[in-house]
Amino acid sequence: MERAAEAALRPKSLDEFVGQRVVREQLSLVLDAAKGRGAPPDHVLLSGPPGLGKTTLAMIIAAELGVSLRVTSGPAIQHAGDLAAVLSSLDEGEVLFIDEIHRLARPAEELLYVAMEDFRVDVVVGKGAGASAIPLSLPRFTAVGATTRAGLLPAPLRDRFGFTGHLDFYAASDLERVIVRSARLLGVELAADAAAEIASRSRGTPRIANRLLRRVRDWAQVKGTGQLDYAAAQAALAVYEVDEKGLDRLDRAVLTALCTRFGGGPVGLSTLAVTVGEEPETVETVAEPFLVREGLMGRTPRGRVATLETWRHLGLAPPADSSTLFR
Repeated sequence: MERAAEAALRPKSLDEFVGQRVVREQLSLVLDAAKGRGAPPDHVLLSGPPGLGKTTLAMIIAAELGVSLRVTSGPAIQHAGDLAAVLSSLDEGEVLFIDEIHRLARPAEELLYVAMEDFRVDVVVGKGAGASAIPLSLPRFTAVGATTRAGLLPAPLRDRFGFTGHLDFYAASDLERVIVRSARLLGVELAADAAAEIASRSRGTPRIANRLLRRVRDWAQVKGTGQLDYAAAQAALAVYEVDEKGLDRLDRAVLTALCTRFGGGPVGLSTLAVTVGEEPETVETVAEPFLVREGLMGRTPRGRVATLETWRHLGLAPPADSSTLFR
């Protein structure tokens, strides 16, 4: 039900898509030009943190072109044969969306190079000295790749995308528009100050904003008066442990361990992750980007360190020699 609710809130066209003005305008030009020529557009690469709308934009591209969307992901394609099977089943003009494209296996990656550039795949028949490659023509398609770590994409793959768009975190005003639109689609009345409160705690991410909106709706329905007002928003967000900066349980656990266990750092990522009972990759990809962006954590060659703002936010007294703290 949660996935269905989230899918229902996705915008269906570029006109409905809120925020990301530069990427939206650039993508609109690419799609309009392609439709004017009556040909598939260039391949599209979308990068940025999770939850900002990369998958939604891929769906919009297919909808704007009036074609179907084929969805797969990098981790799901571990062999060149897997990708060859997907590519050979595409129809003319179809959009192929590859999520987390930076996690493609190397053999599949090399096959994708040729498919994107020459619209063919080479099927190897036989083994050893008697093996031969049979070229198989593909219909012209548009590949849309999404990645949260653009730096991990090899240059040959990145260069084959005709358009690259980077999605940034949303401003609070744009998130308010997202929340108001979502509330209307959910059929609930949302007070303006409640929308502002939810937006301020959503970490600049529409996916989080929509999730918090649904949790506020749940609280108002079960424990409140049914009205999504400012009081309901504050009470619900307190129940779900989302503070005024948008920090959740994991964020606060990382910062608290950094300050109370290690005196503000520096401390290595693996040590910090073990202390809070999480995998290093979870801390690095889920908590750390937001904490660094908000100035609550610093990354140095010696490890992670707390800032003065971290101590203030946690209500802790910084070390006596605060001149050594990361600023």
